[in-house]
Amino acid sequence: MYDVLIVGCGVVGAAMAYELSRYDLSVCVCERSNDVANGVTKANSAILHAGFDCPVGSLEARLNVEGVRLAKEICEKLDVERREIPSFVIAFNERERKELDALYERGIANGVPGVRIVGPEEALALEPGLNPKLIAALYAPSSAIINPWEYAIAMAETAVTNGAEVRLCSPVTAIEKVPEGHFKVTAGTDVYEAKYVVNAGGAFSADVYRLVGGNDLKQTNFCGQYYVLDKNQGKLINSVIFPCPDEHGFKGVLVAPTVHGNLIVGPDSYVVENGDCVATVSPLLEELQEHGHRSVPGIDFRQIIHEYAGVRPNTQIPDFVIEESGICPHFINLAGIKSPGLSSAPAIAKEGAKLLEGCGLVLNEKKNFIDKRKRIKFRELNREEQEKIISQNPLYGRVICRCETVTEGEIVEAIHRPIQPRTIDAIKRRCNAGMGRCQGGFCGPRVHEILARELNVSPMDILMDEQGTFLLTSPIKEADDYEA
Repeated sequence: MYDVLIVGCGVVGAAMAYELSRYDLSVCVCERSNDVANGVTKANSAILHAGFDCPVGSLEARLNVEGVRLAKEICEKLDVERREIPSFVIAFNERERKELDALYERGIANGVPGVRIVGPEEALALEPGLNPKLIAALYAPSSAIINPWEYAIAMAETAVTNGAEVRLCSPVTAIEKVPEGHFKVTAGTDVYEAKYVVNAGGAFSADVYRLVGGNDLKQTNFCGQYYVLDKNQGKLINSVIFPCPDEHGFKGVLVAPTVHGNLIVGPDSYVVENGDCVATVSPLLEELQEHGHRSVPGIDFRQIIHEYAGVRPNTQIPDFVIEESGICPHFINLAGIKSPGLSSAPAIAKEGAKLLEGCGLVLNEKKNFIDKRKRIKFRELNREEQEKIISQNPLYGRVICRCETVTEGEIVEAIHRPIQPRTIDAIKRRCNAGMGRCQGGFCGPRVHEILARELNVSPMDILMDEQGTFLLTSPIKEADDYEA
């Protein structure tokens, strides 16, 4: 019997587990995928938004600003890549100039620090990479960029360190409220019991809610595509650049550096059937280049190294849905967490904890809560530090990923963390092996070999990413034949 069972371990589910692990509670997280942060969270813009875009008085507005503040503390404690950079919304005509005024007023009402409108000369002085044809810009200095999957992984790992359990490959297919008042939750082949259930199902939140009879959430998932450009493009700008929203409210295609030194351009927006529809569509994808050049003319799209698409989980309700179900007591919905969901995640978790407490859950803080996590990033060490760590563990002296300078020591350390990665892309999300220009062409086979060795499994059991993405199916030759 768990006190709380959380459905889904994207950034919101991970933040919820992290928050609840502060208290003397038994917490279980059931995740449908074979890794955490493997749905909506792994494919977004990686931006902590300043908060000027959210409707005044909305949950989004309040939790965005608070979430960005909390993220700074969490990233420092849990050693997550994060970089403070300003954001601009740029205008090229009078319609867009009026839109800046509306965004500015919204930002002031939402308590966004330092937001102001600047003219073209000041905008270009602050960010020389901008299109010089702009006539004005909204400037917000309080935004940041982050490693989104590592952010979620860090919070989930810290929750596990503090006693929470994370069950991977455990899709929730049934939730029953039994006469005694608690829940029976079927996840995969197992059945769990819990006093409270939190729905953090991301793009599948409406489906999860239907399991307890909730039919009033209508989910419409939107897909957005992105280009990732090589690091020689990453220093073109040092800001997040947004166009003005169009007449239909579409926020447009942004341009931003990443914490790893690359440049991203995206997303577009189109409706997809469900949260698993993340294939890129070539004719639509190519349109991103025109939008990117409108904001930052200097982008060289010959330097594209990767393309991806992610889903944004919208419902018919224009705000976040954070509430105890009206039809099922002790069932908490954290649904419709679209942008700025990444920015708001830790604040959403605190809101969820308040709801649980209001339902009767007792929150007694642990005296020995562990709120610290440290990773070795070999490429960031100086020569003396590198030599010292190699003398302690020679595996740090073998570079596996040359593009990103990731060592075998870092990969082995990642494999033995509290939530064990079992796929090549899971390693990629934890220590960057395969993130570089060759996209794993050089290091992929070596990561494959290390995973099989450390997990003590056959190389044929190692996947690229999701279930079914096998790389090897059978030996070409038996060993005896090969030796002969």
